Amino acid sequence: MRVGLFVTCLVDLMRPSVGFAALELLKAAGCEVVVPQAQTCCGQPGYNSGDRAAARALALKLVGEFEDCDYVVVPSGSCAGMIRVHYPTLFRDEPAALERVRRLSARTYELTDFLVSVARLDAPPGEFHGVVTFHDSCSGLRELGVQRQPRALLARMPDLTLVEMREATTCCGFGGTFAVKYDDISTRMADKKCAHIDASGADAVVACDLGCLLQIEGRLRRRGDHATMVLHVAEVLAGEEGACG
Repeated sequence: MRVGLFVTCLVDLMRPSVGFAALELLKAAGCEVVVPQAQTCCGQPGYNSGDRAAARALALKLVGEFEDCDYVVVPSGSCAGMIRVHYPTLFRDEPAALERVRRLSARTYELTDFLVSVARLDAPPGEFHGVVTFHDSCSGLRELGVQRQPRALLARMPDLTLVEMREATTCCGFGGTFAVKYDDISTRMADKKCAHIDASGADAVVACDLGCLLQIEGRLRRRGDHATMVLHVAEVLAGEEGACG
């Protein structure tokens, strides 16, 4: 199957190792992977801020770049949710564009959901020796139902132990522009999440969304925790965790 990898702008700018790890996982699952070089943003920041014109322009650009792929796979529940759930809303009054958007949206998956539900990856190629705890990102969980999929893949790694933290499904306080608009509330939410991570005793906290991981890692380090690894699930599954702090 021909799979288009939408890297996301955050991964591209902040932690490219996540994109490379996602690429390795898709190849391990037997996919032919294409990565359109001109890809940029899914349009979510504009959409969330009320700039629907900018969001529509970016959405049409993305559709044009990926519509010849059998599937679109995204290492982010947030961006995958934007494409799968919110793109049709953007074009609900434009029948011609809406049909193109719906066709692509239906073939768009968050990475772990795709690996479990479509590609059926039996054995992740990476190795991890230690204990991890998992943070459920809001968009992936609530818009796409991503919860069991990353845990199922982690369970297939023989030397990895998963311990559940308290309130794993509670928001970390990032929420895109929420962290900028309501920084005090965001910080308190992150502190609560960090306390649960610490109480779990895990060597690493793992999640499917880089935005959450940047929020959590930033707060952990400011609290004086320089030991807990903060990893995208793709990095763990592909064995790329050594590439990041």
